[in-house]
Amino acid sequence: MNVLGRADAEIGSGTRSPATVRLGSFLARDGSDGAAVGIDADSPHAAVVFGKRGTGKSYTLGVLAEGLADATGVAPVVVDPMGVFGGLTEAGGRVLEPVVRPTALPATVWPDLLGLDPAGGPGSLLWRVVADAVEAAEDDGTSPSIESLRWAVSEADAPDRTRRAVRNHLRLAESWGVFDATAPPVTSLAANGDPAVLDLSGVPEAASGAVVRAVARGLYDARVDGSVDRLPWLLVDEAHAFFDGVADPALWTLLTRGRAPGVSLVCATQRPSALPSVAVSQSDLLVAHRLTAGPDVDALATAEATYLDDDLATRLPTGTGEALVVDDASETAHTVRVRERRTPHGGGDPRAGDTKAARTEGTGRTG
Repeated sequence: MNVLGRADAEIGSGTRSPATVRLGSFLARDGSDGAAVGIDADSPHAAVVFGKRGTGKSYTLGVLAEGLADATGVAPVVVDPMGVFGGLTEAGGRVLEPVVRPTALPATVWPDLLGLDPAGGPGSLLWRVVADAVEAAEDDGTSPSIESLRWAVSEADAPDRTRRAVRNHLRLAESWGVFDATAPPVTSLAANGDPAVLDLSGVPEAASGAVVRAVARGLYDARVDGSVDRLPWLLVDEAHAFFDGVADPALWTLLTRGRAPGVSLVCATQRPSALPSVAVSQSDLLVAHRLTAGPDVDALATAEATYLDDDLATRLPTGTGEALVVDDASETAHTVRVRERRTPHGGGDPRAGDTKAARTEGTGRTG
């Protein structure tokens, strides 16, 4: 199998076979399948997966998650904003409630998360209360609940109006249902090699950003302090939605510094133009399905390297399931056909003809 993302010098001289994810096969000029092609999973990577709706972007992310489930020494974690990756349970995956401990977010994040000015009265009070709670949690190993934070606000030395405003904002955070003092630590997501799917469908945007921030930073810190042995892979669908909010700093950390501790990040999006340019320029693997919007095609220019003979836009595939893969390790670009998934894919569009109503109505119609 041809492996992209792995330089020959990285293979090593040991007897162990390096972890590899089978992506599909090279696509010949006549449209037939060529040699099998895989993606390196033995080393950490920063990757992007692009594609307009319906061309296979989320499908490819699922293929990567399946392959990572089969690989040794890694732990795939999938951020699922649309609720389409539940089929990964058939690959041993777990669909998890997106809950984190309140202290998984630093105190500096909380005012911004709840729309408060950190320099204003309510924002500074919230910052101080959460900072005290984080310090106490480090001392006794417990985590506060949102209710206990509200109680601490009530006891704080601050004007009644300020305390009331902070309590109301904390009630909003509690209503999101993503903060739980008894939630498993982020490290549990990487405890084994089975895919962990965080189902964020129906979760408010701010709450989703908080979960992604906590998970991305938590996985990074866990690798730095050695509390996680496996190499985590964070696969984020609709990634553009998370680069403009509280999750942004943590994702930037993985993009720019994740390789050293061994945390990989894969950002998938329909809108590459909505990603920060660093997400493309820092990626050593780029998988591009069909794109037609001008700004999105132009965004590929960020990834064009000196080793490419022509621009990427002219090489974009047109068929569903076909992708152009740009590999920095081998300094090459290849067109591939992504393999079929072994597990169900939930990303297809619903059709009126498939509904129960249509089947019922159809029995009495002659056309």
